[in-house]
Amino acid sequence: MAPLPSRPLHRRSTVSAAVPGLMAAMALLPQAAQAHVEGGQAGGLAAGLLHPLSGADHMVAMVAVGLWGAVLGPPALWVLPVAFPLVMAFGGLLGLLGVPVPGVEVGIAVSGVVMGLMVLLEQRPPLWLAAAIVAVFAVFHGHAHGTELPAGGDALLYSLGFVVATGLLHLLGILLGELRRWPGGRRVVQAAGAGVALTGLLFLVRAVA
Repeated sequence: MAPLPSRPLHRRSTVSAAVPGLMAAMALLPQAAQAHVEGGQAGGLAAGLLHPLSGADHMVAMVAVGLWGAVLGPPALWVLPVAFPLVMAFGGLLGLLGVPVPGVEVGIAVSGVVMGLMVLLEQRPPLWLAAAIVAVFAVFHGHAHGTELPAGGDALLYSLGFVVATGLLHLLGILLGELRRWPGGRRVVQAAGAGVALTGLLFLVRAVA
C-alpha cells in the first residue's frame, strides 16, 4: 500500500486545538444559558444541554455518529449528524407527551454497540441505510431525553438544549474522525469505535440484567 501523503503541520494543529476547545465550550454552555435566561426557562435549557452529557451511553453513541460520518465521508459526513438530531427531536416529543416506546434503555445501549462496530470495522452501507440506522437509534435517545424533563422546566428550551448538545457531540466525533487523514489516525479512529462498542455492550448487559 502506498504511504499516505504528508499533511501540513498547521492542519494537525487546527484539529488538535479544536477538540479541547469544543469540549470547553460544551462545559460552559449551561452556565451561559443560566446567565441569560431566568427561572424555569434557565432550568429547562441548562438541563437540556447537560442531559446528553449525563450518561456515557448517550455520549459515546452521539460521538460515534460523527465518527461514522467521517469514515463514510461526504455526503454522509453531514447527513448523519443532521438526521440524528432531527429524528431525536421527534423521539423527545414522544417522551414529553408520555407516549411509550418499548426497550428504550436497550435501544440506547445497542446503538453504541452497532455504531461502534461500524466505525471499528469501517462499514460502508448505502447512505439511505446508514441514515435509517442512525434515525432508528435517535428515537430511543430522544425519548429518554424527553421523559426526563425537569419539573417546571420549559419543554421547548429543554428540547433545544439537548439538540444543541447532541450536535456538539456529533461535531466532536467528526473532528476525531478527521484524524484518519494522517498516518496512524485510522487506527486511532478504529480504537475509538471499539471503545464505543465496548461501552455500549456494558450498558446492554446492565439493561437486560
